[in-house]
Order: sequence, then structure tokens, then C-alpha cells
Amino acid sequence: MKKAKIYKPSKTAMQSGTNNTKKWIIEFNTKKTGINPLMGWESSTDTLSEIKLEFSTKELAVNYAKNNKIDF
Repeated sequence: MKKAKIYKPSKTAMQSGTNNTKKWIIEFNTKKTGINPLMGWESSTDTLSEIKLEFSTKELAVNYAKNNKIDF
């Protein structure tokens, strides 16, 4: 089963406004990470870890996760 976290991002130290902190985000957890033997970088074959979904409310994000059988 897919695992993800639902959160509302906080503003960074370089931000004075709250423009990027109004949406809720679902971010998938990375599975099966490993070290690339050629370059020594951490890599994964899981492409879901590259996806971030944005929602206007927390309820919409939770409903999406429940309807798509995503643990959060």
C-alpha cells in the first residue's frame, strides 16, 4: 500500500509573505532507496516520490487519500 504525508508547508526563513503556505500537500514516501554503484548517489526506482499533489483544504486531501487507498 502506498504511504504519503499530508501537510501544509511553513514559510521559509527567506519569505516575508505567506503566499506558498495556503495549500495542503500530499507527498509520497520513497520506497527502496539504494546507493547507485557508479556515481555513489542515493537513488530509487519509485517514481511516486517525485509527485506532490496540492489541495485547497485538508479535507479534500484526506478524502483523496482515502479514495485512492493511500496510508497517511
